[in-house]
Amino acid sequence: MINNALTIDVEDYFQVSAFASHIDRATWDACECRVARNVERILKILDEHNVKATFFTLGWVAERYPDVVRLIVADGHELASHGYGHQRVSDLNAQQFSADIIRAKSILEDISGVQVIGYRAPSFSIGAKNRVWAFECLAEAGYRYSSSVYPVKHDHYGMPDAPRFAHEAHPSLMEVPPTTVRAFARNWPASGVGYFRLMPYALSRQLISRVNQVDGQAAVFYFHPWELDKEQPRIAGISAKTKFRHYVNISRMENRLKRLLNDFQWGRMDHIFLPS
Repeated sequence: MINNALTIDVEDYFQVSAFASHIDRATWDACECRVARNVERILKILDEHNVKATFFTLGWVAERYPDVVRLIVADGHELASHGYGHQRVSDLNAQQFSADIIRAKSILEDISGVQVIGYRAPSFSIGAKNRVWAFECLAEAGYRYSSSVYPVKHDHYGMPDAPRFAHEAHPSLMEVPPTTVRAFARNWPASGVGYFRLMPYALSRQLISRVNQVDGQAAVFYFHPWELDKEQPRIAGISAKTKFRHYVNISRMENRLKRLLNDFQWGRMDHIFLPS
């Protein structure tokens, strides 16, 4: 059985990019933070299923909840970087991006005492316009892999022509994209988040099975701690589209996740794609 990569983007509900125009980042500290309890809940679920995963963690979260970061590492999971303050790479220049990824890496390493070698861009915001300098910055900062380019067509992100599977993006840096399935001359998302909550579970299972059995590749699945939190505060004034994407089937997410953990074999990104 192929070992697939289970990944968690550690950010709180008020930090998602879709809410950026409704929640000023200057007010983040005044928001009700729920990320610590949600990560602890995920850690318990993973322990019950004997699964190790990779936690792409914001530096902002790590500063405020260092004990959660230490718990992730103590439980045998990989600690990786999601940048500092969930700013899209597409909104930064090379100098600003470099400062962000170095700051986040330093915070995570100082708190955890382990080396951080993985990075995932907020909202998969590395693409055709910035990938050259972004990958260069990541390599120079000491990262060994990225999971930041989503090879799909989407209204907020995506690079449909990018490779679907792990590949060298820059000397000493590998890009490991979220999983897609190729059908009808295009790539379709098959790796989690809203798609996983929206689609019937049987279809999600079929898509991952296809990647394992037909492509012979490990899948990369991802989700967020807030996706298991049906009691999170609702954000007022957001569009119907954003509301649907964020909240659809949150109440069903935990049970679906547990089924997924039972139906496939899972592990950490570094162990699967950078074996020693």
